[in-house]
Amino acid sequence: MNAPAMTSNRPYLLRAFHEWISDNGLTPYLLVDAGAEGVRVPPGAAKDGRIVLNVAARAVGQFEIANDRVQFLARFGGISQSVYVPMSAVLAIYAQENGQGMMFQADGTPADPPPTAPTPDEAPKRPHLRVIK
Repeated sequence: MNAPAMTSNRPYLLRAFHEWISDNGLTPYLLVDAGAEGVRVPPGAAKDGRIVLNVAARAVGQFEIANDRVQFLARFGGISQSVYVPMSAVLAIYAQENGQGMMFQADGTPADPPPTAPTPDEAPKRPHLRVIK
């Protein structure tokens, strides 16, 4: 029997890490794949196809982490601009001060599947261990 498909855990983890970093008085930064489809950041702000965004409450306005996107207003060169990042383009969230956070797997890269549980009619395999003296 197949387990039902689940939605991505990325937005939930992103919200949790953002809150954790902020609650500890640190500055949450997002690492974003600026070349991913749907990413809207100011032209020239990306470097090597990536952009690091300060998403601390004091640095952004109208901040929202939805299940499919991160969006907010931020100042670039003194001009307020809208930033839109599809959830799949978020590569990491981390604290600027100490680097603690989480990297996310790039979309399209298969994750290792979880181990399958033995079916009821299938006997569990015994370990192959021997005592060496």
